[in-house]
Order: sequence, then structure tokens, then C-alpha cells
Amino acid sequence: MRSWALITGGSVRLGREIGLAFARAGWNVACHYNRSDAEAHALCVELRALGVDALTVQGDLEDEASCQSIFDTTVAITGTALQCVVNNASLFVPDEGANFDEARALAQIKVNLMAPMRFGKWMAALHAHTDAAEETASARNAIAAPSATATQRAKPSVIHVLDQKVFNLNPDYFSYTLSKLALERAVSLQAQSLAPTLRVNAVAPGLMYLSGPQTQDNFNRAAQANLLRQPINPADVASSVVFLAGNASITGTTVRVDNGQHLVPLARDVMFVVEELFKS
Repeated sequence: MRSWALITGGSVRLGREIGLAFARAGWNVACHYNRSDAEAHALCVELRALGVDALTVQGDLEDEASCQSIFDTTVAITGTALQCVVNNASLFVPDEGANFDEARALAQIKVNLMAPMRFGKWMAALHAHTDAAEETASARNAIAAPSATATQRAKPSVIHVLDQKVFNLNPDYFSYTLSKLALERAVSLQAQSLAPTLRVNAVAPGLMYLSGPQTQDNFNRAAQANLLRQPINPADVASSVVFLAGNASITGTTVRVDNGQHLVPLARDVMFVVEELFKS
């Protein structure tokens, strides 16, 4: 039986790349979307052409009841074959610490932090019974054949998509950054609190797509503001997610897939300082 991966914000940009990477690795894919209905259904056609199953599930991640519906709708089809939730979707609103709007800040915290916490909690509950049954079976096998070497299957996981900004702070996108900082700390906390049932990991990509008010020319320059002086390939981020989903021995870990962007400290967000950076 194939494993399923649920990807939030899975119809466009990085979410789409992650879905394709999972399908190429033989996983079935549940593609969550909020407004991108046509893109989600078109992606599922593409995924099925790769020989896997795919489904779409719609919902607003800001709302707890909607998050529950997203999860329950997915599990109704996948059951415990749902082996990974990728928390890719995020809300990204420009603001500053001196003038942030509380309602907008809370909306970003709900989408970027609370939704991933909810999915982690529900995934752990979904697999708790299965985990207990497997432990009992493993103990019986060890008694029957104590010298046998068991092959460990990767436990279910949640994988958070962070941002290199959490390792390279600047004051721009204040509320967004706060929400991602909390999510980065949650990688370790969730890994501890949801073990041994669930593994929790993350990827922290750098700049991959046009963002906010950014122009294409600005993006082309900013995409090279990293140690390797080259654009980050979203497919590399996606393949890192699939690697974490399948590796049985990794939990509580964040992989920085950013061409070393987190090691190039900037006083402001890269889109705002790229011209000055390249002058030097």
C-alpha cells in the first residue's frame, strides 16, 4: 500500500514542487488549497499521470474547524496510510515592529504556527494506536527470535517549511518572522512531545520566487545574494522534504536549503538591500 503525503498550499509554487517530488518517489499526494482550485485539480491530473493517486482538499488554515475538516477529509480517504503532513502554506504580510496590525499579526500566527501545531497533534493521535500495536509485535518477535535484525520503517512525520530568515534576522516582515521563529523552535519541542509516534523535521529555504512588491529584475539579483551566488532550485528543497519523510532516523532537525543565504547577514530583507549589496 502506498503512503500518502498531505501538503498544505500544495497547488502552486513550492507546494507544487513538493507534490511532484513525492509522486516521483512513489507517494500518493493530498493537495490542500484555499483559493487555487483550478491549479490544485490540474496538479492532481499531472500527479496521476506519474502513476500515483492524488486528491484535492480545500480549506482555510486560519480557522481551527476548517483545519480539522481538511485533516478529517484526507484521513477518510487515506486512513493511516497518511504518513506525512508537509506544512508548506504560509501567510506573508509586510509589517514592522513599530506599526504592526494586531489582527493581521494574529492571522499569520494562526496560519504559519497554529495550523502546523494542529496537524502535528492530529497526526500523532491518528498513529498512536498503530504505533502501540507495532511495538507489541516487535517485542514478541524479539522474544521469538532475539538474534534477528529488524529493518526499521520510517515512522510518520510532519515537516515544516521555514525560512532562512529565522537564522538571519532582520526587522522586515516582523509578524511573519515571529511566526516562523516560533515554528522553528517547535521542531524540537514537537519532536520531543510527539515521540515515539511521530517524527518532526523542517526545511529552511531561501529566496525562490517573486515575493510581495518585488520586481523580476530585483528578484534576479536577490536570488544570487547567497554564498554560492546562484538561484536556489525549488526542486532541491522539494527533494529534501521527501528525504526527511523517508529517513527513519531523523527527527528534530532542520535542513537549510538556501545556498548559504543564512550566512550572508543583511540589515533588511534581501529585496530591499540587493542593489546596495551588488554595488559592493
